[in-house]
Amino acid sequence: MDAARRLAKLAAMINTHKPVGEHLRDWRTRRRMSQMDLALEAEISTRHLSFVETGRAQPSREMLLHLSDQLEIPLRERNVILVAAGFAPVFPERSLEDPQLAAARRAVDVILKAHEPYPALAVDLRWNLVAANAAIEPLLAGVDPELLSGPVNVMRLSLHPKGLAPRIANLGEWHAHALERLRRQAELTADPGLLTLIEEIRGYPRPPAPDRRPEDFGNVVIPFQLMVGDTLLSLFGTTTVFGTPVDITLSELTLETFFPADAATGEILRLAHEARQAQAA
Repeated sequence: MDAARRLAKLAAMINTHKPVGEHLRDWRTRRRMSQMDLALEAEISTRHLSFVETGRAQPSREMLLHLSDQLEIPLRERNVILVAAGFAPVFPERSLEDPQLAAARRAVDVILKAHEPYPALAVDLRWNLVAANAAIEPLLAGVDPELLSGPVNVMRLSLHPKGLAPRIANLGEWHAHALERLRRQAELTADPGLLTLIEEIRGYPRPPAPDRRPEDFGNVVIPFQLMVGDTLLSLFGTTTVFGTPVDITLSELTLETFFPADAATGEILRLAHEARQAQAA
């Protein structure tokens, strides 16, 4: 798709009547920075920044990208800002199946596979499942098939009353942890889809109050405790992102990897992995 067509497509999706200066001011406010703070970071005068925000000065594309970089604005929103200023968007958005992202897709698959026997998955910005390793499937026993059809949303899958929620032993604290993570993510990205997801999850049956607080875990980790049959698995997760993506898809991709929080869980996952390998042989 050429630049003109991409510009027209994006312009149809956003409110182009909002001046570019308002976009920048909104993101500066979101990042809790004063004009002086941003001007110092960007090495420009406060006067010039003020003129840009009020529309008295028309910034160049390079200046917009520079300010966006200082504000750590997501790539998708940088395109919005460029269009609002009359420029073509510069960051492409392609499916992971696109040949140009083949190397990235292979990297994702290698990481997920290498993480076995422990569960791992890849999700997009709105927590839709992109890929998962074989250790995930046994955890999904009993989930309503509707939650596994079409685009699978991992947050919905875990917290919905027809999903994993009835089997999460520490549902109160996991629910609170997941909502807080979504809230922080929405604040950082300003993505409306995340706000919709948060409202949906808030509408689920209220779980019991957490027995423990984040500080009880040293403010480091909240365990994910899931009953699988008569067995309690205790896991903790880590998050991996691509370091310097120039594609919107890669910038919004997250790898969620889980590790056993105790020796018993590690042994159970190892034995299950060996059983799958023996069955496949």
